[in-house]
Amino acid sequence: MLLFFILGLLVHFVFFGSIFDIYFTSPLVHGMTPQFTPLPPPAKRLVLFVADGLRADALYEFDENGNPRAPFIRNIIMHEGSWGISHTRVPTESRPGHVALIAGFYEDVSAVAKGWKENPVGFDSLINESKYTWSWGSPDILTMFAKGVGGDHIYTYSYDAESEDFGAHDVTKLDTWVFDHVKEFFHAARNNQSLFSKVNEEKIVFFLHLLGIDTNGHAHRPTSREYKDNIKIVDDGIKEIVSMLEHFYGNDGKTAFIFTSDHGMTDWGFHGAGHPSETLTPFVTWGAGIKYPQKVSVQKFDDAFLKEWKLENWKRQDIHQADVAPLMASLIGVPFPLNSVGILPIDYLNNTDLFRAESMFTNAMQILEQFKVKMTQKKEAILPFFFTPFKLLSESKQLNILRKARSYIKQRKYDEAVSLCKELIHLALKGLSYYHTYDRFFLGVNVVLGFVGWTSYASLLIIKSHSNLTRGVSKEVKKPSHLLACSFIALGVLVAFFLLIQDCPWTYYIYCLLPIPIWYAVLREFGVIQDFVLFVLTFPPSQLVAYLFIFTLGIEVLVLSFFYRYTLTAGLVAFACWPFITQLRTRAKSISLSWIFFSLLLAVFPLMPVVGRKPDIFLVMGAGLLVLLLSLCVVTSLLKRKDHFINEELLLHLVQMLSIVLSMYVVYTTHDSLLKKQGLPVFNQIISWITLASSFVLPLLSPTRLFERLFSILLSSMSAYLLLSTGYEALFPLVLSCLMFVWIQVEQETLRQPSVSYKQKVTSLQFTCSPDITQFRQLYLDDVRRAFFLVFFLVTAFFGTGNIASINSFDLASVYCFLTVFSPFMMGALMMWKILIPFVLVMCAFEAVQLTTQLSSKRLFLMVLIISDIMALHFFFLVKDDGSWLDIGTSISHYVIVMSMTIVLVFLNGLAHLLTTKKLELCGKPKSHLI
Repeated sequence: MLLFFILGLLVHFVFFGSIFDIYFTSPLVHGMTPQFTPLPPPAKRLVLFVADGLRADALYEFDENGNPRAPFIRNIIMHEGSWGISHTRVPTESRPGHVALIAGFYEDVSAVAKGWKENPVGFDSLINESKYTWSWGSPDILTMFAKGVGGDHIYTYSYDAESEDFGAHDVTKLDTWVFDHVKEFFHAARNNQSLFSKVNEEKIVFFLHLLGIDTNGHAHRPTSREYKDNIKIVDDGIKEIVSMLEHFYGNDGKTAFIFTSDHGMTDWGFHGAGHPSETLTPFVTWGAGIKYPQKVSVQKFDDAFLKEWKLENWKRQDIHQADVAPLMASLIGVPFPLNSVGILPIDYLNNTDLFRAESMFTNAMQILEQFKVKMTQKKEAILPFFFTPFKLLSESKQLNILRKARSYIKQRKYDEAVSLCKELIHLALKGLSYYHTYDRFFLGVNVVLGFVGWTSYASLLIIKSHSNLTRGVSKEVKKPSHLLACSFIALGVLVAFFLLIQDCPWTYYIYCLLPIPIWYAVLREFGVIQDFVLFVLTFPPSQLVAYLFIFTLGIEVLVLSFFYRYTLTAGLVAFACWPFITQLRTRAKSISLSWIFFSLLLAVFPLMPVVGRKPDIFLVMGAGLLVLLLSLCVVTSLLKRKDHFINEELLLHLVQMLSIVLSMYVVYTTHDSLLKKQGLPVFNQIISWITLASSFVLPLLSPTRLFERLFSILLSSMSAYLLLSTGYEALFPLVLSCLMFVWIQVEQETLRQPSVSYKQKVTSLQFTCSPDITQFRQLYLDDVRRAFFLVFFLVTAFFGTGNIASINSFDLASVYCFLTVFSPFMMGALMMWKILIPFVLVMCAFEAVQLTTQLSSKRLFLMVLIISDIMALHFFFLVKDDGSWLDIGTSISHYVIVMSMTIVLVFLNGLAHLLTTKKLELCGKPKSHLI
């Protein structure tokens, strides 16, 4: 059985990793020829302002007094330049946003493994193509465009990473630091001949990364006064920099300016997903080569922003974020970034029709180069008779379009040439996507075969070894034939040879060869399959259909809960009704009433808004007080006991109660300190980390009696959970644990085993490291319900606290008791532990259920994995690669979550076993337990 679980874990890691090979591979190719416009550019230099985390509506709207929130930018829109909305893509994070802006392509998700800070794959960018680039801002952003670039033409100036503190008194200093250092730089340039000559060269870039708005948004929310005031500071700073540069260069009219953002932010201060508040960013450009404002009478857009912003009469030109890179390259005359998939927005250009047509032709050639390289790579890796080319863009069609476009330019039919180039670009982009996803169907089929085979084998293992379903139907032991083994070996060799001659990556061998031994193991049990079919046929058809319907309905409810949280409410209400359709209501009335009450109470949480959107520190305090009140009741019951363990147990409970009090104190004082902009107190930070560390140890000091050990785990978990809470979610583990305690008693009451007359009280049961396997029983049909209950409670543990299958549902304020300086991995780890705490509580209760029902944990856990795998297979088929980016991102995150849950369950099962059975002895006292 141990070998089976190890193999199962490896198989699930393969299934989990497959999603990254199928959907998250890098789109980049190398070996293209640089392409640039052969005409003189309109600008000698480009200034790029990126206000990190700035929403479009926050910049363009008017303030409470009816004045523009950013008067200088508003003046640019109305008198000097062009404007629009830049549409970003998922994930809306700083690194992918800046890569799209400066390199012109949308970052592959492999960068998340390095916290969106390093370059997992090398790429070209505008900064790399420039003659010189000077940049100021965050070290996280600036270094990724300088790292790995040859030469010494990129200069970066950044503040310390510790300055990115969400709890700092004034984070606008991150922006004023940039403005001040830019001013000092140009002041120094006047007195430094070498530097002065460099800044007067052509094809140079000045990049100002402004992080203050993003930091204020995380710390105080985008609707806060701090966020809005920071926009005004940025507006004033840009005005000063523009004035200084015009004076420095003597108003030569050769400077182009672009102001935009990498991503927006939700109302609750987060980003990463595809909500419009995250994907709609401002785009304003002016200066050399840019069109002046164009007045129009009517504009047609699907939104009502123009009227809200009072910009109905100034032409709005929306672009995709990747389109900014070719625009910047065109303005200063550098080669388009080699990996760019952006389409030049020529309506922004104020230049001759010839220049616009040539620039568009260059853009088409640059994207076509990528298409050709991608096609060549795929063609060389596949056998000729298996290769299917992209039919919409054959070589003859490429040449025909290019020849026509060049002919139109010579004939001065510039509009026709631009139209042809756009057609070629769209076809080339479709072709790039076609070759990038060429193997997707092939890999998907193999993964599905592996999935179905594994689930089938696990089911057969349960039927054969852990149940009585086939007992009495057939006693004949059938050995697998040698022909079957030889057939599968031959198939494996054939598949491996097929992959070898096509020079496939090593991961392809895993995905394609893994189903072969799995299905061999399934077909070896053909006798079990026959016996099971015969057993199933003994059921009346109506009863069989009813069982299948209930099982299917349960799975679909679990799947739907990923899309609609309120489905969990419906499920919990159904759970509350369960005692009425069983004998439980009459046999254990008080337990039934408790089950109904806590099921309905827990059903309220999925109806609550997502955590973090409406933080309420008093709800956290209330949760702490309820835990203390519950602890006092337990301590009172301890005081009534007369055994010699009373002092140790009482002391442990008092220590855990003190930990709850300290957590409440830290949460309240940290919240107050951050409101006053005094930062995170060091004392609070130390207490938080000590509390978190002790929450793993204190439960191990408690007695292993079932009730006391579970209650000790609850107290320690709550002390850590309070520190990670911002609102109503602090109440969730408490209500969930109460339902878990009742569930343990319910399962003992529902167990019907006439041959065994034990009837121990739950309070007298004891966890043990070495259970008596002779007491374990076989699986019954009712155990499927127990497994389903566990999976349902685990899904509730995730979605019930307000999380949704999207990165933007997690609130950074949850970790402010531990740290406020930006650290993606540490913050991510803390938020992950917050998510896992309810999971741990459920798994510990599951350990108790297995104990009370005399069931082997391995047997019941096996059914849980099968249910989870069926859900995962659902989501594998639901993964999208078209439609809105919100739909694509959500569909992928659903699969990742359910596969992660399947893998994490194995570790959580081990952690729950450790927390419930291990006992630490202090001062060298021997182990001793009273029953």
